[in-house]
Amino acid sequence: MSLLVRHKCEYSNGSLGFSVITIRKASKHGVQALSTKVLKLLEDKDSQFYQENVAKFGVPEAYVRQAFSQETLLAAVESGKSAIYLALENGCKILGFAQTVKHGNSMVELDRIVVFPEHTRKGLGTRILGRVIKDEERKRTKTIIVNAGKEETHARRFYEKNGFKQMRESTIDTPWGGKLTLVIYQFQLRTH
Repeated sequence: MSLLVRHKCEYSNGSLGFSVITIRKASKHGVQALSTKVLKLLEDKDSQFYQENVAKFGVPEAYVRQAFSQETLLAAVESGKSAIYLALENGCKILGFAQTVKHGNSMVELDRIVVFPEHTRKGLGTRILGRVIKDEERKRTKTIIVNAGKEETHARRFYEKNGFKQMRESTIDTPWGGKLTLVIYQFQLRTH
């Protein structure tokens, strides 16, 4: 019975009155809950989340909705080439997440790391990143790469503060027809 109660609570928007933060890989249910939360946040065009993740880059809403659909996220995870990590409060409330994409046996791309606006500046992004690094070290991955928009000073400071080294800049053609200048960072993992 307690498992059933916990399952009902898991990934909700509720709070239990105390706060235990855990970072873990998302289950199928967790991926679905993340998709639902992100798509709901995207409905408010004036929100900080929408402005910082969509409007700022000129990304078409349809593209973002497809990228965060349950089908797209589940397919990525089920392929074995992608993992999603959730930061959870009391196993119930999603505070942030990261997604990685495997490139061969020795490299992983940190595709995105997001802490929802009401939970920023509390070290949560660093904790999520720490869990990703720990898991990748265990798998004997050698390198984590990440791309940050050249103008994303907050994101760039975050990666630099956490040991990522700038490798180069590159201007890419985006899937939605624009151009974007990225700064490519690399983190060398300790191999055991």
